Amino acid sequence: MTTQQSFSHERLYQLLQRCGALSGVKAEVFRNHDDNQWWPLAVSDWRLRLVVAGWSTRVSYHMISTYRAVVEKANNLGYDQLCILSDDEIEQIVASIGLARARRTYFRSVQSFLRQSELTLEALHASKNDILIEQFATNVTGAGYKVAQCAILYAKGYHCGIFPVDSGMKDMLGPCLGLSLPRTPIAHEIMRQHLEGRLQTHASSYLQLARELGYGTLALPRDSAPVWWAHLVLIYFKRQFCNMHHPHLCPLRRDQKIGSSIGTMCDRSHPQPGDLKHAQSASQLTTTPEESSFRRAR
Repeated sequence: MTTQQSFSHERLYQLLQRCGALSGVKAEVFRNHDDNQWWPLAVSDWRLRLVVAGWSTRVSYHMISTYRAVVEKANNLGYDQLCILSDDEIEQIVASIGLARARRTYFRSVQSFLRQSELTLEALHASKNDILIEQFATNVTGAGYKVAQCAILYAKGYHCGIFPVDSGMKDMLGPCLGLSLPRTPIAHEIMRQHLEGRLQTHASSYLQLARELGYGTLALPRDSAPVWWAHLVLIYFKRQFCNMHHPHLCPLRRDQKIGSSIGTMCDRSHPQPGDLKHAQSASQLTTTPEESSFRRAR
């Protein structure tokens, strides 16, 4: 397998600077940064957070009130009480958000994973994110890397350093930026580690950027990279623009600094990846480990 080229710190900075300044994106970041609508602080049990993160998949914005009612009911019952309910009772709890059988299967698999792994809260916080994500993705039915990233982030807390990458980011935004990704689930992990690496290496620059863009009143971390903030900026940019599949309306394509290198992956008829080489010199490019290096021992 060939190595891949990753966009630089400068490119990611420009991207966050442009997307983070958009009023629609900013409104959603403020709405979801300190207390996320999908992964609310009201759920304090880390075990239940693993469950709720998985249940949040395939829930659209117009269903958020229905979804939050499901979360509230589950939270009122508590994780231990949920575990002794019948399968039918679990399905009744999640029925209003659809995919009841799949969500029940996911819950039972999380229950089995916690029982067999004997994972504790202390071990959760002491373990490396990469290892936890791999273990969760491998052993929990219905998880995969995408859900595992979200579940471990929610269980550990917003500012644990995980940048969840959903399918839209992997399939549209990443390639539009010139990031070459394999067409396999591991692409979620590869893109996540690219992003986290840049953010962590230049943490102070991104913290300053968030403040300069007007996000200073949010609960940003003081001495680490604002990974959670960066995730929200890009996920809401993706939802407001990439998901609309209208490349001619993309703010990035009109940007003087990076517009000429942005692709059109949101174009359903003729998707085109971006040209990273056109945007930066070869000296700015870095290579990443091969795909196999992202796999952990089973």
